[in-house]
Amino acid sequence: MLRRANNYDQVQSSFRWVIPEFYNIGVDICDKWASDPDRLALIHETGSGEPRRWTFRELRDLSNKLANGLKNHGICKGDRVGILLGQGPETALTHIAAYKLGAIALPLFTLFGTEALEYRLSNSGASVVITDTANIQKILEIWDNLSELQLVLLIDGHGGNRILDFWEIIDKGSSVLEPVATKADDPALIIYTSGTTGPPKGALHAHRVLLGHLPGVEFPHNFFPQKDDLFWTPADWAWIGGLIDVLFPSWSHGVPVVAYRARKFDPEETFQLIEKHHIRNAFMPPTALKLMRQVPNPRGRYNLKMRSIGSGGETLGTELLDWAEGALGVKVNEFYGQTEANLLIGNCFEIMEIRPGSMGKPIPGHTLAILSESGEPTPLGHIGEIAVKRPDPVMFLGYWNNLAATQDKFRGDWLLTGDLARIDTEGYFWFVGRKDDIITSGGYRIGPAEIEDCILKHPAVSMVAVVGSPDPIRTEVVKAFIVLKDGVNAGSLLEQEIKEFVKVRLAAHEFPREIEFIDDLPKTATGKIMRKELKKLEVERALIKVHTAR
Repeated sequence: MLRRANNYDQVQSSFRWVIPEFYNIGVDICDKWASDPDRLALIHETGSGEPRRWTFRELRDLSNKLANGLKNHGICKGDRVGILLGQGPETALTHIAAYKLGAIALPLFTLFGTEALEYRLSNSGASVVITDTANIQKILEIWDNLSELQLVLLIDGHGGNRILDFWEIIDKGSSVLEPVATKADDPALIIYTSGTTGPPKGALHAHRVLLGHLPGVEFPHNFFPQKDDLFWTPADWAWIGGLIDVLFPSWSHGVPVVAYRARKFDPEETFQLIEKHHIRNAFMPPTALKLMRQVPNPRGRYNLKMRSIGSGGETLGTELLDWAEGALGVKVNEFYGQTEANLLIGNCFEIMEIRPGSMGKPIPGHTLAILSESGEPTPLGHIGEIAVKRPDPVMFLGYWNNLAATQDKFRGDWLLTGDLARIDTEGYFWFVGRKDDIITSGGYRIGPAEIEDCILKHPAVSMVAVVGSPDPIRTEVVKAFIVLKDGVNAGSLLEQEIKEFVKVRLAAHEFPREIEFIDDLPKTATGKIMRKELKKLEVERALIKVHTAR
């Protein structure tokens, strides 16, 4: 845990990692707090009626029962457990039970379509999926293509021939369990991240990843935890930002979490939720803050008592930072990381100056550098690639079943992030851009390859290139440049048809919000599509729009 000090240098110099040989996430975030029968862990807000409150004691006993039930059905150490659920107690129980079994959790976004789910479940070789009635049909459609999928558990409906009742499994299980003695380096979690040149890659993390995250939560949340802290995020628990930036670190410290994620983000509803539950800490993606800014006079209408707000994924800028401080009553601390190695750089306004546009300074415990193309650290002020040095407990073990991609991620002992930045004379990092074609939209990092592959399956499409197009709210939106097959006519109906084609197969945040039909795509001499030229075109168009508006 970080020690409070007067300035950044003192916090940095005094920090030391403490990574035991044996460590289990499930025990750390649940069982160690269960001796107090009344210690609150979760407030599940459904949006109607009174929220349900869960103690650590309840979570321990129920997760033990679930673990025993899964074990009785053949699930054991190393098996992959798919979790296709939103924020809720069943999601948390499944994670805890999986870790206690020594199994590997596989979070899955509920807005994924059948193709996105089939790839991740097939690639990971998942043995079991826990889901709900809103998502079960997608699993049934692809189950026959998933040779290793043995069980499906349904949390809110009756089982059938191939589907078991989640709560019935728990009811039949014993609450007595001896958790598997996992080592800190044993696999615990796979989170898929979109690539740029191929299908998504599964970032495999060890149990120690939570210990690696703790300083990255404690620092930008102003020496979290403090008395009466209560955490919430609109980010889905299927993503590293919701799961290991909020839920797991809070429970590692015995701090309760509010679980609530609306189908569509509502800024007015968000202010109401923060006021109702006296939420003190939040991870708010930049897009959420931009939408909340639309609410007039929030300080005059809502009684907010927030202590810390962290944000990451995109630079906020002076104007949004100033609005947030005035409207929410607290400065926002920006931070930076990625799925493979998260929460590496950040701000803590209590002990350092916040410089708008800067990512901050290295989180205590991490060794970072800006590397040149040749792999050497660059001089101060020079642009290069952000890299983090191993060993580091927050760093992934590798990409699941993808040794070549894992090796490409490293240069010697340096993990390459793919993000370009510079460091100033006082140690602040300044983001410049991506080396690859990753699209940053609404807090999501989206690779174009999977979207292009999906669009190419549409019978009208001959060629396609997907890029990020500048957007004032989402930073970027997904845009597809499409060459149609001979004889196919472009039009608004076909455009909408292609959008829906992608949305139901991949995910709602991945479908192209903009489509432009063109006669040909820019290519290199060897025939490779030049996305950078299309990206440049979109940036130029955006600048013209801004100039014209003035």
